[in-house]
Amino acid sequence: MVTIHRAHGLRVIIFTDDHEPAHVHVFCDGQAKINLIGPDGAPALVWAEDMKANDLRRAMRLVREQQGEFLAKWRAIHG
Repeated sequence: MVTIHRAHGLRVIIFTDDHEPAHVHVFCDGQAKINLIGPDGAPALVWAEDMKANDLRRAMRLVREQQGEFLAKWRAIHG
């Protein structure tokens, strides 16, 4: 597990032994899994557990804003 970003109380990680499609896990009080490239090319929520709606909105905004950087980090870790 590699923490690739921290901001606004959110911690974004990539598991080193994870699988395609490229995605990140975002932790706060709960957690969410977000695909980096959804059907329309933008990040897409896969699931969320125990996250407040406000935290989930912040997580989605963060992943949208950092999509290119996070995708580059995914590729550096997973090839």
